[in-house]
Amino acid sequence: MNIFLWVLQGLLGAAFIGAGAMKASQPVEKLAENMTWVKRYSTNTVRLIGVMEILGGLGLILPWATGIATILTPLAAVGLALIMLLAIVDHARAKEYPMIAVNVVLGALTVIIAVGRF
Repeated sequence: MNIFLWVLQGLLGAAFIGAGAMKASQPVEKLAENMTWVKRYSTNTVRLIGVMEILGGLGLILPWATGIATILTPLAAVGLALIMLLAIVDHARAKEYPMIAVNVVLGALTVIIAVGRF
């Protein structure tokens, strides 16, 4: 089970760090080409979401890897699950149903990490 959780943590950590870095650094106009939800929010909100995803991704990996404040790993997973839940609500309101499936899968995987590491 430990190996399974580590694989999930590594994959999701890398995915959230990459997605967050993109949201935190690229112009909103460029992001809007592939992410229609970006148009509904201010630049600062998109940047905040990006930074939170970067921190959550780092939180999935670093505390457990270093053995320092290991409680932060499941808390980061819970935080990312909350971000995914909010994304599901946003996509449902905008009737962007295909995007909901991605958020459900990512959210479920973060919940598995949270449960496994608590």
